[in-house]
Amino acid sequence: MTGTRTDITASIREAVAAYGQLAVDVQTLADTDDLFHAGLTSLANVTVLLGLESAFGIEFPERMLRRSTFESISAIRSAVEELVGENEPT
Repeated sequence: MTGTRTDITASIREAVAAYGQLAVDVQTLADTDDLFHAGLTSLANVTVLLGLESAFGIEFPERMLRRSTFESISAIRSAVEELVGENEPT
């Protein structure tokens, strides 16, 4: 999947809203707000991860399976952009 940074961010927000079970509306959060402070649990994080993999056609490698990767929308976007870039044909 290719797309603009805005498209990627919107898709991440959709996945977090659908699977994150946050205590607040994800649209009210800044890109840098801590999702775990907003109510993201470890179990919901796994569901978000699976939703992101499906939405972007990527697979998060073991090196990215860390809390810091999913701590905020911007952290997730950085990881997704890296992985999407790896999957694009050269």
